[in-house]
Amino acid sequence: MATATLSKKGNTLTVRLECEIDHHTAKDIRERIDRSLDSERPGELILDFSKVSFMDSSGIGLIIGRVERASSIGAAVTVTGASGMIRKLLSMSGIEKLKSLRIV
Repeated sequence: MATATLSKKGNTLTVRLECEIDHHTAKDIRERIDRSLDSERPGELILDFSKVSFMDSSGIGLIIGRVERASSIGAAVTVTGASGMIRKLLSMSGIEKLKSLRIV
């Protein structure tokens, strides 16, 4: 089961992901984040991957889509806590070239 805890502090919406991200879980997570982006309209979206044990290409799509959605409301996206395996996947995808995305 996908677990994503969303919290807002100031102008920052933080999503703490605690799951494997694949095509089964990405849809639910995407919908929850998008609803919060639309209602909260933060200046920054932080995606915390520190508890993500596995991610496939669905996770790349999840990030790209949230970058596009966040950019449409003027928000930047930061990915934090990605493991070495997930960082390698992100690097191979070329996702770090997206202007509104930081990977720390």
